[in-house]
Amino acid sequence: MKSIKPKILLPFILLFILSCKNESKSETAIISENSVHYAKGFSIQNYDGYSVVTVKNPWPKATKTYTYILKEKDGIVPDNLKQNLIIPIPIETIVVTSTTHIPSLEMLDEVTTLVGFPHADYISSEKVRARIDAGNVKELGNNHDLNTEIILSLQPNVIIGYGIDNKNPTLDNLQKSGLKVMLNGDWNEETALGKAEWIKFFGALYGKQKEADEIFTTIEKDYLNTIEVAKRAIATPTILAGDMYEDRWYLPKGTSWGSLLLKQANGNYLWQETSGTGSLSLSFETVFEKAKTADIWITSGQFSTLKEMTDMNPHYAEFDAFRNKNVYSFSRKKGKTGGILYYELAPNRPDIVLKDIVKILHPELLPGYEPFFFEKLK
Repeated sequence: MKSIKPKILLPFILLFILSCKNESKSETAIISENSVHYAKGFSIQNYDGYSVVTVKNPWPKATKTYTYILKEKDGIVPDNLKQNLIIPIPIETIVVTSTTHIPSLEMLDEVTTLVGFPHADYISSEKVRARIDAGNVKELGNNHDLNTEIILSLQPNVIIGYGIDNKNPTLDNLQKSGLKVMLNGDWNEETALGKAEWIKFFGALYGKQKEADEIFTTIEKDYLNTIEVAKRAIATPTILAGDMYEDRWYLPKGTSWGSLLLKQANGNYLWQETSGTGSLSLSFETVFEKAKTADIWITSGQFSTLKEMTDMNPHYAEFDAFRNKNVYSFSRKKGKTGGILYYELAPNRPDIVLKDIVKILHPELLPGYEPFFFEKLK
């Protein structure tokens, strides 16, 4: 009997081991593949009890990938992922560092979780400004020199940072102090819908992925519908963008999101053939030679009237678009402390920006529509 017993037990032992392995697999089985489609800088994969958020392009030419584990209350994180930053969700308090993060909180109805922000005067959102005035959102100083003492006193569940390179000693020090820091690269996206899709990043933090998906789907649908409307235009007006800052003229490069918006609105942006996603830096003479006869001029947000423009540079009046009063600015809406709403909201709502531009270039295609961000300068 002793010699037979192990043979009898072996199948049961194997069955037990296999069942444990299967159980382990079910605990970490993927529920949904990456739900991010346009954004190139992050991905989200959902598992039973936790999600894996991967940020791979937080600044241009970044070589490091950042992995964050968002753990639900009773979720079990596998051992092979525990070396990554683990953040319990849904979060209850947050510090963000860019105004482009604010609209996601507002659209997800999570403004009350914001406890700190650097240079709060830049914020235009009325809901957030009310919380700032009430003392519920603390001023944190400069983005790359955050007031660590205040942040440590706030003890936020997470800090959402961004960088133009991999050097941010303030964020490093906060992490060493035990605070949880995630990087957000929305500003580095090359397409309008790619920027807007970062609402899903915030949706995952609040356990509101479904709500974030629905919000983005609405934005996506309206954006794509407006592209189809723009295709019906008969003419393709030529466009000049930007203006002088100090002694250089800055305007978007041809593959930047701003340039792509002008193209999708069925406009002929005069520098659309250039490559790159940042800004061109040109002399006045170079711009004047190419764009003197441009039909439309879309300036930066630094001017509110035509007179302000010529006070800054009398030669602006030599452009045909200026003479014909076809100059537009996105500085129409400002927060009560002077922040321009466009800088805050436009990356999150490209559907509105595109509709505004189509109205400027092809007013006959959108009868009755009033631009939200843009105004014709007088």
